[in-house]
Amino acid sequence: MLIGIAVAVRQVSTGSTGAGVALGLVFVLLAVGLSPLVFPRSLAAAEAQRRSAVDGRPIIYWRPGCQFCLRLRIRLGPAGRRAHWVDIWRDPDGAAAVRAITGGDETVPTVVVAGQPHVNPDPGWLRGQLA
Repeated sequence: MLIGIAVAVRQVSTGSTGAGVALGLVFVLLAVGLSPLVFPRSLAAAEAQRRSAVDGRPIIYWRPGCQFCLRLRIRLGPAGRRAHWVDIWRDPDGAAAVRAITGGDETVPTVVVAGQPHVNPDPGWLRGQLA
């Protein structure tokens, strides 16, 4: 993001205000979209599984930079906060759980609803599960 802002400032300083603003917006959107800050706080897989067993909420396994995870998060909107999120790049047990579900791959988003795994589920369907 800092490099994008520097490029945008340089464009504006050389008189290309429109290009600078456009580049700045593109870099800010990319930084926000690829940031783990867009997602709710991640839990360890064991804690997510424990909480899910108590409250019945789905577990969503994800990783930063995944366009499918970002699409799911955006389409879930505020309802996404009602799920337990596990970042598989931060939690080796979460990555192992995904590999066990997908036959050895780390395909995300992988969602577990009521003990049943779903790989890259339809966001509309999952939103209904979170209601």
